[in-house]
Amino acid sequence: MSAEMPMLTPAEARECVLAAARPFAVTETVDTLAANRRVLAVDVVSPLNVPPADISAMDGYALCAADATSAGSRFRISQRVPAGHPPQPLEPGTVARIFTGAQIPPGADTVVIQEDTTADGDHVTLNVTAAPAANINRQGADIRAGAAVLQAGHRLDAQALGLAASVGRASLSVARRPKVAIFFTGDELTMPGMPLRDGSIYNSSRFTLTTLLENLGCEVTDFGIVPDKLDATREVLRRAAQGHDLVLTSGGVSVGEEDHVKAAVEAEGRIDMWRIAMKPGKPLAFGEIHDRSAAAVPGSAAASDTIGGTTGARGRTAYFIGLPGNPVSSFVGFLLFVRPFVLKLQGATELEPRGWMLNANFSLKKADRRHEYLRARIGPDGGLELFANQSSAVLTSTVWADGLIDNPPNHRIEAGERVRFLPFSELLY
Repeated sequence: MSAEMPMLTPAEARECVLAAARPFAVTETVDTLAANRRVLAVDVVSPLNVPPADISAMDGYALCAADATSAGSRFRISQRVPAGHPPQPLEPGTVARIFTGAQIPPGADTVVIQEDTTADGDHVTLNVTAAPAANINRQGADIRAGAAVLQAGHRLDAQALGLAASVGRASLSVARRPKVAIFFTGDELTMPGMPLRDGSIYNSSRFTLTTLLENLGCEVTDFGIVPDKLDATREVLRRAAQGHDLVLTSGGVSVGEEDHVKAAVEAEGRIDMWRIAMKPGKPLAFGEIHDRSAAAVPGSAAASDTIGGTTGARGRTAYFIGLPGNPVSSFVGFLLFVRPFVLKLQGATELEPRGWMLNANFSLKKADRRHEYLRARIGPDGGLELFANQSSAVLTSTVWADGLIDNPPNHRIEAGERVRFLPFSELLY
């Protein structure tokens, strides 16, 4: 990679990555209770009205409003209507004791709440004038039969699953889970629980990236730590390509003598090495790995859209994304590039995070020529506080922060200025 190669903007790099992503054609049906964080493949259309009939919004008394035109009217209680029990037609000149969620009896058109009444045995006195249609939730007020309550491409969460259940859906059609192989390069990496050698560090990115993938509904195969050797890297790439849609790596994507990912991917597939005008996380690699297994020959099941990126004369391939080895750089790179890529594979329609415009409670006097993603959190007054050390090696900043300030190139931030903030709640899931 030449030093003169022009840098891509983050937006240009994201566009290149997303342009290559082909949404899965294969779907599966899962129980609604098991569909959290999956992407809906088919619209959910309600077969019924919600509520299915006029129901009481409060505990009280159902009656005909024309029978109670002034306060002090006294009525006999002719029936009791709990929720879930069908009512009888209302006897003329009487009221029905009714509870929240219960169906309004035929002949009644209003509900007087119990706080506005005085009960006396099987009679009740209304202390207010009854208003027509008061305290009634009308049939279909929430959902009309035939309406699409959830659209394909919607990422399912607690609210969406509750909505699906409210129209009787016990199962949902969703995109299949992306199958992602992940490994980490670097002789300096050591797993927690093992003693640190001189010059070694613990492999934090293994835990960060694996969890981020799982948050997005991926099935993750961890190939562990790979030595800084070309042959070892090529061998793991070959195994990782088999049966996976995406091979994700951390480390080794620069151009140093000990960075072998570029050469390994070129030998096993195709790679584009990008310098991105962003801080942190300048280097990013994107390409594909050929699956050379016998099962992936053209025309086989493994070469179909069931698994993988593309299929051609040489068989199927797995997508490849190489992130920097620096823990904060790989974290930010994942949020900006891997997250939308994985979501698009699943057919999600919302790929970009929503940003908030918030006041900066700090000054940033030195502008950077690159696009900066600054770790910050929301202070008690709703303004943004900046983490003191913005080094890409300071992983504590990602725990302290609530999100990232999206700061354009060559831009100094003045205290009180409104800046674009990307909360982690929009980026981690």
